Amino acid sequence: MNESAPLNRYQLAELGSLLAEPARAAMLLALTDGTSRPAGELARAAGITPATASAHLHRLLDGGLLALQVQGRHRYYRLADERVAAMLESLALARAPALHPLPAKGDAQLRRARCCYRHLAGALGVAFCATLLQRDWLQTETRGLYLRPAGIEALSSSGLPLADAPQLYGRSCLDWTERRMHLGGPLGVALTSAMFEAGWLRRLPPGRTLQPTAEGLRRLGGLGVLLG
Repeated sequence: MNESAPLNRYQLAELGSLLAEPARAAMLLALTDGTSRPAGELARAAGITPATASAHLHRLLDGGLLALQVQGRHRYYRLADERVAAMLESLALARAPALHPLPAKGDAQLRRARCCYRHLAGALGVAFCATLLQRDWLQTETRGLYLRPAGIEALSSSGLPLADAPQLYGRSCLDWTERRMHLGGPLGVALTSAMFEAGWLRRLPPGRTLQPTAEGLRRLGGLGVLLG
């Protein structure tokens, strides 16, 4: 995935062929929560043998969709970067709504709050981004979205540890279940990490589903972030 030049037709066809295999698609989706996982775990997620998984992982590495992290004798695979996660998320919007319905009621928790790579998505992510924009706490620049001083003060006062977040830029990311924007990019990742640190969110393993805590809902509600 080289962002210095647009895709040509052959690269686009190669990308399509990488995603067309269900086992490869399953392994990519397993990594959209931002984790790094060994080949054996990805093989189980795809329902294939380790040998078959190895061949698929090599293709995804060669295609630029995955990155490899080596720690001693252990090898871990992750998505190459956030742009790959955003592409996978947005592909769910490529089909007409009538052909691609929203998640069923059994997926209500996934739709409510989940990880999109490492930032907050779902209804809660959309509501959080909308509040930041409505209250003029988030400013749009050519480089992306950044926190205005009033936003930094409001989030800090609410108990959210910002660390380097004020210096980071984010980007709008189209949410595949809500079909509205949530906050992605380095700023989105930093704010989501801060919510974990503050105890506003917790993970529901396995998978991407997140659960806002009672304290998190109270603090977010104080900022004006309300879930319908």
